[in-house]
Amino acid sequence: MRIALINSGLGLLAPAAALHRLRPDADLVLAPDPDGMPWGPRTPADIADRALRCARAALRYQPDILVMACNTGSVHALDAMRAEFEPAIPVIGTVPAIKPAAATYRKVAIWATVATTASAYQRRLITEFAGSASVTAVACPGLADAVDAGDDAGTAAAVAAAARQTPAGCEAVVLGCTEYELVTGQIRQALPGVATFGSAAAVATQALRRIPPAGLVQPADGEPACASGTGTANGCLGTVRVLLSGRPAGLPQAALRYPEGRLLAPHVVTGEERERAVGSVAGG
Repeated sequence: MRIALINSGLGLLAPAAALHRLRPDADLVLAPDPDGMPWGPRTPADIADRALRCARAALRYQPDILVMACNTGSVHALDAMRAEFEPAIPVIGTVPAIKPAAATYRKVAIWATVATTASAYQRRLITEFAGSASVTAVACPGLADAVDAGDDAGTAAAVAAAARQTPAGCEAVVLGCTEYELVTGQIRQALPGVATFGSAAAVATQALRRIPPAGLVQPADGEPACASGTGTANGCLGTVRVLLSGRPAGLPQAALRYPEGRLLAPHVVTGEERERAVGSVAGG
């Protein structure tokens, strides 16, 4: 089983870590776009183009499914990706968890990038899924960029600024950018007692649900636990491959500042091991 995740930056770490926890035997391909980030200020056509480039690079590893692990990418690139890759390869997107938050709480805020906050897409989601809950959109300038850079001071300042813009009495915050899930703890500290709702777990569950049956085949008795992962006494651990704007690489140093990055780091295939894996995939 192989799953490719696409994002402009490190936001893909949260759903990738969720997938690893659910299926530690799955091979993951992480395809961020550091050359083009941030995607928010770009035109919709440019975002779609860059997302497609990342997805095409990931295809060399023959993924069973493509995950657009980015809210901005889901808004502007999902249709183009589905048009190019489906039905051969399922493509799933990321939607802010407005519906479950509004089903439980009456006063909700949705933190998102400036571009997403101003988008008709987010306004439509609020209209469709907020029900009778009061939902306040809070723009978080600089927060995603600081998270991607591993900038602790910048992250703290952006979180504090967004917390000041969050209405008093707010009961829940929807994390409308996947990067924000990497600093959920800091957000909760800034808003004591406020629940947070991310999308990583739901995206991981949906990805596993959509993988074609061939990708979910389990080894028969007597066969190796996995072909490409690392065997252990308890079975198999899948590999993690990283493509930075299409280039094979290791995890960016900033990724190691977050628990999700540290969880995945031991499984990253690098150096000669990576080249052997690529050769194995290319050779069928």
